[in-house]
Amino acid sequence: MAEKTARTLDDGPGSSPRPTPERDARVILSNEPGSFAWGVLANRHPALIEQVRDAFPYGPRQHEALDALLEANNNGVIEPLAPSESDHEQWSVWGRELFGRSWFDAPFLWSESYFYRRLLSAVGYFGTGPWQGVDPFAPFKRAELRGTAVDEELRALDALADVPADERATALLHASVWGNRADLGFRVTEGDAAPGAAADDLVADDSAQLWHLLPAGAGVTVAVAADNAGRELVPDLILIDHLLLHHHAERIVLHVKPYPYYVSDAMTADVVDCLRRLAEAPGEAGRIGNRLWDAMATGRLEVRAHPFFCAPLPYEEMPGDLRAEFAAATVTILKGDLNYRRLVGDRMWAETTPFADRTAYFPGAVAALRTLKSDVIVGLEQKTLEALERSGAAWRTSGTHALIQVRG
Repeated sequence: MAEKTARTLDDGPGSSPRPTPERDARVILSNEPGSFAWGVLANRHPALIEQVRDAFPYGPRQHEALDALLEANNNGVIEPLAPSESDHEQWSVWGRELFGRSWFDAPFLWSESYFYRRLLSAVGYFGTGPWQGVDPFAPFKRAELRGTAVDEELRALDALADVPADERATALLHASVWGNRADLGFRVTEGDAAPGAAADDLVADDSAQLWHLLPAGAGVTVAVAADNAGRELVPDLILIDHLLLHHHAERIVLHVKPYPYYVSDAMTADVVDCLRRLAEAPGEAGRIGNRLWDAMATGRLEVRAHPFFCAPLPYEEMPGDLRAEFAAATVTILKGDLNYRRLVGDRMWAETTPFADRTAYFPGAVAALRTLKSDVIVGLEQKTLEALERSGAAWRTSGTHALIQVRG
């Protein structure tokens, strides 16, 4: 079992500018000015609060609560949820040694997660008033899904319809990996980075091993933990259709978030929006959408939303029921940067630490498909690491590089 989050504060004062050996890998905090984690709290969170404020005609109560959250994030300390909140007791356990500290001095994974939970409280998402259940990020997600970029990506499917299945599989897998660039939270302060989806930009590529785990006709169950909605979820769904159509999987369980999280993370409502977007499109995209709609009806594609997906904890601390679900799958595919941080642990590991070592606890085969947007990285070959370091680019955090890592 991993160390509890509260105990990780003893590991060091902040993110190391250079990774340490595995036994000394420091938990990532946000208290080092200029670090990526510091920038998220200092710049991204305040900008997001203003975007959410402007997106809805909230009343004085919501504006006051957003002001209080902004002040706490910038200058205050972490405080527990109100006793009236249904998950007050759970968060009291998770944060029992963090309350009263600066947000910047808490583990980055924990403080980022708790920020989103507090943001939902501020806008009344969990309350009993008229704003109950209103996703504060929905306008951003829907605008992206209706954008012309999605139109172009869906039209491109027509050109893939007649290519050999193995070439199509590679193209769709890469589209799913690079779709992870479509992260609205990342773009709040980073802008629209547009790296090419070239194989050279994959810092690790275990795709052959992934296909080996999923041979055609295998008749297996695959678990997929989604990350972002919209422009990322669409290529994920298209890849899922390919796995079902070509019998790489008999059944797929798509795990999403139970409530709004990290701006653009996918919930059930976002899955439905994407399925409608596909089904209403002309050509190959429409055919894919209709097949997926039918797959939902027949149970070959199932959506689940376990509470743990919004917990501020690594997967090493997943509850028994979710562990059993992943154990029953032939392979679990984890999409995106946050899932990667939770999978390997949000610490400054040595970059060449084997991916298999960091995921040995996971109950079954696991694959990570991720565009790099935070400091955490393991599983690199030494020569790859040296080339990346020589480049002088912010390859860890800029969204210009990606990976496919698999532990069978």
